[in-house]
Amino acid sequence: MLIVIDDIGYGDLGIYGNEIHQTPNINQLAKEGMIFTDFHSNGAVCSPTRAALMTGQYQQRTNVEHAIGFTMQEGMPLHKKTVAEHLSKAGYKSAVFGKWHLGHVSLYGPNDQGFDVSYTSNNTPDYHTHISRTGELDWFRDQQLKDEPGYLTDLVTNHSVNFIKESVGQPFFLFVSHLAAHFPFQGPDDPGHRTEGKVWHQSKYGPLAESEYKRAYKDMIEAVDQSVGAIVNALEDSGLRENTLIFITSDNGAYSWVGSNYPFRGEKGSLFEGGHRLPAIAHWPGHIPAGTVCHETILTMDLTPTFVSLAGMDLRDPAYEFDGIDISKTILGGKPVEPRTLFWHFKNPYTNSYAYSVRDDDWKLLMENGEDYLFNLRLDPTESNNLIGRYPEKHELLQSKYSSWVTDIFE
Repeated sequence: MLIVIDDIGYGDLGIYGNEIHQTPNINQLAKEGMIFTDFHSNGAVCSPTRAALMTGQYQQRTNVEHAIGFTMQEGMPLHKKTVAEHLSKAGYKSAVFGKWHLGHVSLYGPNDQGFDVSYTSNNTPDYHTHISRTGELDWFRDQQLKDEPGYLTDLVTNHSVNFIKESVGQPFFLFVSHLAAHFPFQGPDDPGHRTEGKVWHQSKYGPLAESEYKRAYKDMIEAVDQSVGAIVNALEDSGLRENTLIFITSDNGAYSWVGSNYPFRGEKGSLFEGGHRLPAIAHWPGHIPAGTVCHETILTMDLTPTFVSLAGMDLRDPAYEFDGIDISKTILGGKPVEPRTLFWHFKNPYTNSYAYSVRDDDWKLLMENGEDYLFNLRLDPTESNNLIGRYPEKHELLQSKYSSWVTDIFE
């Protein structure tokens, strides 16, 4: 089971030191399992990370390099194999509830890409009325419009619980893709806002005053924590908790004006660490020792090959074209990850600008907003000391690796 909490930063959960957001259920899973200190999203915004997550590839191979807007007629190509399609060959039933954001659900939806059951939105609509910023209903059952009353976090929870109860006796993959805590900022007790037939771009953050955003954000995260508790209880009641791997993370960093990426520099949309270094938790009783901490550098694209491997499938099969790696031995046995160079590349369609980053062991090369940076993350995890002029050989090496990667990916 994969639980993604939208737009939360490294410092937004209690287990990562947040004293404002009350997340006892997530904290308990972390204490009983493993937390990660160097886990990253492939992208600094939603859709790219989700494409990498679903395919186990760099998102650039899927042509999903930016957040896909509600009106954009594009999406992740249907020929790209998803984790659900891979797991179906091992007899797994798959479901996704919540945010899809890989193209309009009616054209590039989850049921067309391996999922057996889905209740999803294209982007992030009003949490109470389910209306998008363009004034359209944005809630789909198996890719068909299907409105139902309720706060979206509660709907995601209820469908997840029901799916678990209905799947006893059959292997399953459940993707709990929470929309919270992405704006509009609306807690369970805040009012609905959007209505059909009206464009809401000028009030995309919701109906509240700006002074209320952080309070609503807190309420949204705590509602997700309650959701996690309900889902874990459903596993327990169904006798499945001991046989279920739960992995919890985010899709990118938080906006720093509402969430916490502490102690890292940067925020959502940035390739500084705060834009993509995330909280991550793995829980599997009897398999992952309690209270363990993983310091290995892991990306979201590593999850699909890991799930496929744990399902008993042979990753040596050339049909698997993964860029990510199987980290099951790291999660289950603490085995270090083999050294590798990792890449981030973010293209902004609205400004026609881009940023890129290269990570090689402790070293990170970053180009953002026309500036070059070189950091040693072991000595300087907050990226406070730019070493770009002091280590020209390291700069040249990482730049060369990036150029080779670009050639492989784009040509």
